[in-house]
Amino acid sequence: MKFKSYLPLLIAAGAMQLTACGGSSSSDPEPDPEPVSVIDIAKVQDVLATNADIALAAYEDSVDTAVLLQTALATFEADPTQDNLDAAKIAWLVSREPYGQTEVYRFRLSPIDSSDYSSEDGLEGDINAWPLGEALIDYVTTGSDFGDDQVGVTDHSTGVEAPVPTNNIINSIAIAIDADLLANTATADDEHDVIAGYHAIEFLLWGQDLNLDTSADTEASREMSTTGNILNSGGHRPLTDFTTDDFADRRHTYLEVAAAKLVADLEEVRDGWMAGANYRTAFVAVADEAEARVKLAEMLTGMGTLSEGELAGERMQIAFSSNSQEDEHSCFSDNTHRDIYLNAEGVSNSFYGEYAGYDSTLDGQDDAVTRAVSGYGLDDYLTDVELTARMSEMTAALDATETDTLAIDNSARVDGVPVDNLIMDVNRNSDNPMYAAIISLNAQSGVIANIATDLGITSSVVDDDGSACDTTDPTTTCDG
Repeated sequence: MKFKSYLPLLIAAGAMQLTACGGSSSSDPEPDPEPVSVIDIAKVQDVLATNADIALAAYEDSVDTAVLLQTALATFEADPTQDNLDAAKIAWLVSREPYGQTEVYRFRLSPIDSSDYSSEDGLEGDINAWPLGEALIDYVTTGSDFGDDQVGVTDHSTGVEAPVPTNNIINSIAIAIDADLLANTATADDEHDVIAGYHAIEFLLWGQDLNLDTSADTEASREMSTTGNILNSGGHRPLTDFTTDDFADRRHTYLEVAAAKLVADLEEVRDGWMAGANYRTAFVAVADEAEARVKLAEMLTGMGTLSEGELAGERMQIAFSSNSQEDEHSCFSDNTHRDIYLNAEGVSNSFYGEYAGYDSTLDGQDDAVTRAVSGYGLDDYLTDVELTARMSEMTAALDATETDTLAIDNSARVDGVPVDNLIMDVNRNSDNPMYAAIISLNAQSGVIANIATDLGITSSVVDDDGSACDTTDPTTTCDG
């Protein structure tokens, strides 16, 4: 389930207290060893404060870019020209740049996954759920990768009558497109009822990623129409869908409602990280060593589970091992290369205590630096508590992941070979940067687990149930 939030296993053990009395007899059980004393409460608080500062900055940037997307969509609705459609697409792509770096704050019951630091009822499913229920939203073409098993919908709460397809929200004129409708998202067991968030907007802007004559997509025809042109990769929804088509006004309404909901949902998540907010106050508070370990475990769980289960497994290996374009994270826009790179960058941000801002011009360089953060990171902490070997090991792991995810990014951005080409059967081998990145992320998660052990944390920081993939072998098909 790509959009689910996993209840993290965050019960960290404090140091075992050994008695000071005389030795035990040979028949007595040996006591558990005491963890290495590497907990400096004041320094842990510095790590947590920096982590919270980065979260706030990245979510603030996410809100701001979502508002710019909302504005671009309103401009397009008022004047539905090709230039304004292209501008809305660019605004969507830019809005993904800061948000992609926030995924590391999942899997730890932070505001994206929880409203109260305990319940798993957060807004992640409304904001970034995938794969999308595109057949429930608007028309689709089935065939090849977009088969009935992918776009078929058996469970939803929208009021759309069967069959889906061909019935959908856009062509069901009796159904009001409003916030209440879009709140019925990401609730079905079949995962095909996702109708809100970034990817709903993406689908309505780009349409399905089929080949240029709109026939069924095949391996032979999957290609960028113009190498390096980010708007010509991905789907080719015609402008007439928003102008002369019978349902043009309903598509504009859907985009308007989806954008307003996205902004409101992101604002709610952002607010949980503000100074004085209940979550942030609880997260940065450290009363003793046991609590310090709990909070460090939360950070490491976000880093470890994102690295291995979610990114390497759910977001990469499922698509890579089965050549499933539908299982790309941003399959309509062909922006999956950025999802991969930015998610990995979020892990690096948490380790180094750095947030460089985001790329507002889509040239691969962070230039929106108003909210950049440079603070006390886990690398500083490991150095200060004399775990320098582990710090160096993590640095090397992050460097390897950056090299491999940057190769995926460059494949799309520079060479014109997006992820849906990299996952083709003919390209599935150990020389593929997707293969290499999955291996690097798996290794990276192992180092994160070792850091947790060194800090006396006994809970798992890499969720074993985070993925059904064996990320030690990227070519193996994932279960489930």
